[in-house]
Amino acid sequence: MLAMNKFRILGTVVITIAASIIVTSCNDKRSTGWEYAPNMYEHIAFDPDQKNPNFKDGKTAQVPPAGTTPIGFVRFDYPNTLDGYNLAGTEVKSTLPQTPQNLADGQILFEHFCSPCHGVTGQGDGLVVAHGFPPPPSYSKGQSSRGGAMKDLTDGKIYHTITYGLNAMGSYASQLDPQERWKVVMYVHHLQTL
Repeated sequence: MLAMNKFRILGTVVITIAASIIVTSCNDKRSTGWEYAPNMYEHIAFDPDQKNPNFKDGKTAQVPPAGTTPIGFVRFDYPNTLDGYNLAGTEVKSTLPQTPQNLADGQILFEHFCSPCHGVTGQGDGLVVAHGFPPPPSYSKGQSSRGGAMKDLTDGKIYHTITYGLNAMGSYASQLDPQERWKVVMYVHHLQTL
């Protein structure tokens, strides 16, 4: 009787496996089977590169309307020219409060992004310079390549330089958001006094 039950269980398992093979193999080969959430596979939204009849130009990815500013974007309407630099130097002032925390944040940002060239104390003696790269001028003793003493650089001139870069220095606009740039400006002012 025990052997009979074993054969009955074994027979049931074999029949179940055979039935599942038959059911799954007889389906249309192009079918992926049942879909749990079809809207995840066949979405109704247009992809950015698809044609879209809802717009006059037929494009899904639309250009923002003229004169608008994206959320979170801070405009800096001074061109990357000497005139833009000088205008920023006279018109642009930091609105960031002079707090110990902002100065400490500026120091950390400066040490991470600027000190490889400018040095930890802003004297133009960073690690990159030690490997043969031309040194930038000292913030406290050097002369700017745009004219004037580095110790006299204003908020706007430093911010403009961080935003656009200068000479061998590239732009840091993609690495530092506007508030972080102002913190670095604050710390550079501290280095101008050393």
